[in-house]
Amino acid sequence: MTRTWKALQPYTLAAPQTLVFLLFLVFPILMILIVSFWDFNGYAMTPAFTLQNYIDIFTSQVSLKTYLNTFKYVFLVWFFCLAIAFPVSYFLAFHIKSQKWQIILFLLCTVPFWTSNIIRMISWVPFLGKEGLVNQLLMNLNLVQEPVQWLLFSDFAVVLGMVHLYNFFMIGPIFNSLMRIDRNLITAAEDMGASGFQVLKEVILPLASSGIAIGSIFVVTLVMGEFVTVRLMGGGQSASVGKLIATQIGSLQYPLAAANAVILLIVTLILVVGILRVVDIRKEL
Repeated sequence: MTRTWKALQPYTLAAPQTLVFLLFLVFPILMILIVSFWDFNGYAMTPAFTLQNYIDIFTSQVSLKTYLNTFKYVFLVWFFCLAIAFPVSYFLAFHIKSQKWQIILFLLCTVPFWTSNIIRMISWVPFLGKEGLVNQLLMNLNLVQEPVQWLLFSDFAVVLGMVHLYNFFMIGPIFNSLMRIDRNLITAAEDMGASGFQVLKEVILPLASSGIAIGSIFVVTLVMGEFVTVRLMGGGQSASVGKLIATQIGSLQYPLAAANAVILLIVTLILVVGILRVVDIRKEL
């Protein structure tokens, strides 16, 4: 009896986590998959098995353009987040010698998270609007004769808002990777005559690649499902798969929304697996 209990004890300890995993992750995804094959006749859905929802998605020019627009957002937000996060993380890790100030400045990067996403988005409206501070400055400097229209309610505003929201998800992992780098490696490279650029290219970037990969996974997965920022900052002029799904749910097209959710999940998993194939992040975990 005692031997049997010892054999079952690991499974007993893992049972609560397994139940939570199945109940709140596997089961909802399974239900979305099942509903994606149901039929929708325009005003009600009925349990069935039909591929029409997926056919409609892959044959619709609107859906394909929406997916391409989402990929555009993913690439641009990832690129600008990386372009901002790496210099900031590098500065904190290598140019701030005091650990106290490193912590203070790192926590300063979290200030935008002290309020809600919607408030952060709305705060851009008086800054980028036709009568906003940017347009007033440009007109006062005689750089433009009339307000610039594309600063707000455009793809530019959507990308700017997402970079503002998710930049810290790139800063955190990269900063953590840079702090783990043995400074003796950098000293050794400099003693052997390596220039600053060579140290960055041959030592720092390879050792920070796992942090860049983790940050990229965070940013990619968040942007792929984003719809609030697209709606607020796009002003109805921009589209994403997340916004498309939200619109379909609002019009009670649950099977079509579920099919889009399944495709979005598959595409996101492919992107994440692709990142993991390029960079081994196990040493960072």
